[in-house]
Amino acid sequence: MTASPPKQAAECGIWPSPISASVVAAGATALSQPMLDGADIYWLEGRASEGGRTTLMRRRGGVVAEMTPAPFNVRTRVHEYGGAACLVHGGVVYFSHFADNRVYTITDDGAPVALSAGGTRRYADFCLDSVRRRLIAVCEDHSRSSLQPANTLCAIGLDGSETVLVEGADFYAAPRLSPDGRQLAWLSWNHPHMPWEGTELWVANVAPDGSLSDARVIDGDTDVSICQPEWSPEGVLHFVSDRSGHWNLYLMAGSAPQPLCARAAEFATPMWTFGGSMYGFRSEFEIICSYIEDGVSRLAQLSTVSGELRPIEHPYQEIRELRVCGGTIAFLGGAPTIALELARIDLYGKRREILARSIAQLPPVAMLSVPESISYPSAGGRTSHAFYYPPCNAGFEAAPGSLPPLMVIGHGGPTSMASNTLKLATQYWTSRGFAVLDVNYGGSSGFGRAYRDALKGQWGVIDVEDCVAGAQHLAARGLVDPERLVIRGGSAGGLTTLCALTFHDVFKAGASYYGVSDLKGLDSDSHKFESHYTQYLIAPPPEAEALYQLRSPINHAERLKRPMIFFQGLDDKVVPPQQSEVMVEALRRSGVPVAYMTLEGEGHGFRKADSIIATLEAELYFYLRIFGLASGAGAAITIENLPTQ
Repeated sequence: MTASPPKQAAECGIWPSPISASVVAAGATALSQPMLDGADIYWLEGRASEGGRTTLMRRRGGVVAEMTPAPFNVRTRVHEYGGAACLVHGGVVYFSHFADNRVYTITDDGAPVALSAGGTRRYADFCLDSVRRRLIAVCEDHSRSSLQPANTLCAIGLDGSETVLVEGADFYAAPRLSPDGRQLAWLSWNHPHMPWEGTELWVANVAPDGSLSDARVIDGDTDVSICQPEWSPEGVLHFVSDRSGHWNLYLMAGSAPQPLCARAAEFATPMWTFGGSMYGFRSEFEIICSYIEDGVSRLAQLSTVSGELRPIEHPYQEIRELRVCGGTIAFLGGAPTIALELARIDLYGKRREILARSIAQLPPVAMLSVPESISYPSAGGRTSHAFYYPPCNAGFEAAPGSLPPLMVIGHGGPTSMASNTLKLATQYWTSRGFAVLDVNYGGSSGFGRAYRDALKGQWGVIDVEDCVAGAQHLAARGLVDPERLVIRGGSAGGLTTLCALTFHDVFKAGASYYGVSDLKGLDSDSHKFESHYTQYLIAPPPEAEALYQLRSPINHAERLKRPMIFFQGLDDKVVPPQQSEVMVEALRRSGVPVAYMTLEGEGHGFRKADSIIATLEAELYFYLRIFGLASGAGAAITIENLPTQ
């Protein structure tokens, strides 16, 4: 066997790497919403090379085909974040087209045909009522220009007619029809709550003409989160509730909910988007489920009689969007050396098959940094969790006596979760000699309700303290250079980044991707779904006013003395551009090095390949310039107020 050549010692941060920004963008195929329809499997793919368009794919008899050719974009903006934009049943496809909000149908390989009027109405989370020849869906009507949109459950007839079935609540999700078509279950909630704070599970009788009667609340409250209602094959309603402190599975036994598997584990994730699923029925007596323990996903068979969990062997540490049909399961799975992929498992033959990969061609394993799951002490006696990625490059190592720069990442949400699934965007940094710490700060999901609620009233405090503590922990262990600590984040993670740089003196630079800088402005500009979220994260009015003043970085720009780079989509409706622009202008006036990149046609999260490439290259260039590791030649972006070196 030929020995590997010795590694070359070099300054961390500038190692040559085959994982370029264009490789990251090319490998950014977003996979979502797997669906099983008999022997056929469908899923959605994002096309960064086509302006972020999402298309529907089908595998039938070993042949993969695209069902929705350009310009069709299978996407919905209900709640702005969308999800569950498509339904397949008996070979017939129903989907929402992003450009006109209309629902279309496709039969076999025919051309899409419009079903609904669209316009100001948006649709998501479809359920087929085949007996009455209609779709039941969540509808969001934006026709009231001066008011927030109206959310309802509606029925869309296959003849194009439309009827409102349920109205009156601020939000609806997950309409699910019983197998006999006689009962409809759904979720609702009202301001100021988010669905992971408190929801109600409703059931109503469905008359032969499709009208509803005897609507009643089955479970839920303002401080209990219910999600993922599903009917068993025999018509028993199941759902997930966090009443015990963890999102666990329940069934309705008579008029009372009964826990199926009491466990300190999460059988659900926050309902930021529609259609999330972590369980399905193999039979009346067996559920296939995934659940999260200590930040890692498990897969198991669950007996509905005994509550016993039997593990199913698989190589993944993250599992999303699990679907079950008889002896077949399909889901999105990932692990530290496996990028997110669509997997199918035959439970009878114990055979696993990969149907689609988010990254077609991975870099050599020797180029990949495998993360370590760490826990460390934070402020107030808390324990925080994170994934630590050491620098890794097959051809290079740190110069003698040197330590790598550290990039700390604060995820969005903030009620979200960092996973250890292979991401080329992370390996882009580690392969160049950066260490990366991906933090699941207090408030993250995946660790139970108490950990999630740790951020209640503490946004901009606990998340920041946990990121600061993580950087200090690694520096104290001698793993990273304490003089080259940077922090980056998007959306809510952008606020974490700004607060860390404004109110703490640990990080030397930072990057904000469409980040929140003005909490009061966020209330004024935010869309309906999140328009009251700060009442949970900060405080209800009028107590919030003083805290907004205290915690909003924009009000303390004179304290921000660290260089920053900002990235902002000009079509962002969640965190509008003025949030970044006001902060950039403040830094300009104060003489702090600052760079600002705007992106046409991008919203909250960047989908286009050109955007992914441009932002990554600019961010790397920015750090190298700040640390004196690059000249101004071939500048990727203009950095204002940067002293001549």
